[in-house]
Amino acid sequence: MPRISAATVADHRANQHAALLEAAREILAAEGVHALTPAAVGARIGLARSSVYRYFASTADILAQLVEDALPRWSARLRAAIAPAATPDGSLPARIRAYGRAALEFVGSPDYALIPALQSIGLPGECRVRVDELHGELIAPLADALREAGADHPALRAELAWGVLRAGARRLMPDVAGHGPAVTADADEVVEITLDVLTRALR
Repeated sequence: MPRISAATVADHRANQHAALLEAAREILAAEGVHALTPAAVGARIGLARSSVYRYFASTADILAQLVEDALPRWSARLRAAIAPAATPDGSLPARIRAYGRAALEFVGSPDYALIPALQSIGLPGECRVRVDELHGELIAPLADALREAGADHPALRAELAWGVLRAGARRLMPDVAGHGPAVTADADEVVEITLDVLTRALR
């Protein structure tokens, strides 16, 4: 039986789960989805494969749990960024830029590797539905801000605006295999141009 390294068994399991998720995030970001297996995740923290299966049933399960861990965190960051009090003048353009900048920060995080991974692996139907729900939570803060400003069709506008951010994101970071469009401007310039296009599109 593994040695308990926390005050209670429940705490120990929570710590192990957190360590496994972090290991999975690191593998996914560095090596891609094809390297992400329960055995590889366990090996990274010195846990036997049989023990890892107490936490993850498969690679798809690992991805599903990473999504449940990552996207709510980013949703909260986006909602905080677009809050009127978080910008100097609380104007809609300033809030849109703050939201866009926070969304682009997602690209520089290990969580970003989830996006191509989810596109390349088949998730069970219920997991795909949940991913779509969480994706909606990322867009909701922008839709809410547009609704407050009196824009018509705020949800549609926010969904289309997310496409601008995704395009900017692709210019900032290639996929984990090292492919993707060549960046012809430095990162700061890409961010500023993306935010300018985003703000103009939602004017």
